[in-house]
Amino acid sequence: MHPILNIAISAAREAGIYIARAGNRIDTLTVINKQKHDFVSEVDINAEQIIIQHIQKAYPSHGIIAEESGIIEGDEYQWIIDPLDGTTNFLHNIPQYAVSIAVMKKDILQHSVIYNPVSEELFYASAGDGAYLNNKRIRVSKNNELDKALIGTGFPYRSDQNIDAYLPSLKNFMAKTAGIRRPGSAALDLAWVSCGRFDGFYEMGLHIWDIAAGVLLIKEAGGMVGDLKGGKTYLKTGNILAGNPYIFHKMILEFKKCQL
Repeated sequence: MHPILNIAISAAREAGIYIARAGNRIDTLTVINKQKHDFVSEVDINAEQIIIQHIQKAYPSHGIIAEESGIIEGDEYQWIIDPLDGTTNFLHNIPQYAVSIAVMKKDILQHSVIYNPVSEELFYASAGDGAYLNNKRIRVSKNNELDKALIGTGFPYRSDQNIDAYLPSLKNFMAKTAGIRRPGSAALDLAWVSCGRFDGFYEMGLHIWDIAAGVLLIKEAGGMVGDLKGGKTYLKTGNILAGNPYIFHKMILEFKKCQL
């Protein structure tokens, strides 16, 4: 295992332990509204600092993009951190949230970790080395029929997300797939694509820290990732479509029908 990935896993686990313990005292936490329907708690902030301390101790020259702390300039390496993806779930004691960490070198994804501290499921990958869940190699699903596909998604909830653009796609996929699920953590949704629980996933208006780790997991698990037209703008736009190769291409065709 690459030393950088080891540090990422260690950081994710320690942050996860802190988050899990904090889950026992949710009613005492300080919670702030960043904007309507978008919350941040002291747990998000403290977990992020735990991760940053791990990074800076091991690799003080590396840059960081963190959801709560912003950008820390550095060298050609850049760590992308979401300390608690699924904060609303966490605050309601719904055990579907995760620590998400990705590492890029010269804008190319190299390593990723997604850790659910409740289930203790640890997803991780390094470029060229495959994707793993708790030390077991994982692959995307083999399903090639859209009407048998289970698709993950996320509903628009911020003012800068266009719900009117989203609704036609939701209506379309509800009618043409085996089901739609919205668990509430994009990082875990993407991790679930990588291990075959979801056949596909799409969402609009996400941030780089929501998706970077999951993108590498899916690619290393044999899946495909693109924007809603199949292009490569997803890390910049936050509009992402992912799945096994069969479902990925079929979803792109469906999005063309929605004129997105």
